Amino acid sequence: MTTDDSTDALLDGLVRSAFQIMSVLTRVGAEHDLSLTQLRVLGILRDRRPRMSDLAAFLGLDKSTLSGLIDRAERRGLLARAANPDDKRVVDVLITDAGRELTGRLYQEVQEALAPATGRLDAARRRQLAQLLEPVLSPPLPVAPRPPVRR
Repeated sequence: MTTDDSTDALLDGLVRSAFQIMSVLTRVGAEHDLSLTQLRVLGILRDRRPRMSDLAAFLGLDKSTLSGLIDRAERRGLLARAANPDDKRVVDVLITDAGRELTGRLYQEVQEALAPATGRLDAARRRQLAQLLEPVLSPPLPVAPRPPVRR
């Protein structure tokens, strides 16, 4: 597959923006003793209650890795596990009030950290950029689980 200059420019812009945003997210997360993956989990759980298996698949993690991550967040009072209301054999993950409060603070800190970049655009161009990114980002690309480590 060949690429044209516009595809190269788009890929370059997406990668550069991802690096810049991941740098901010990593720093803000570290200030609250959270990894980038833990930050992603909190962001996902802001407005949904996924099954453990669905969350693991979305993050590209195996169930045991996700279970350890959820255990640590539960000990901090940020997340909880509960039986799925439709199928008691299934375990859902949900955010607690403390997790929701922390997520609100994290969002504010990320917004402030990215303000120098997002502030370069007026409101109309920010809306336009969000609209242009939507078909690129939705639905999310499938995440393949990591291959097992060979020893």
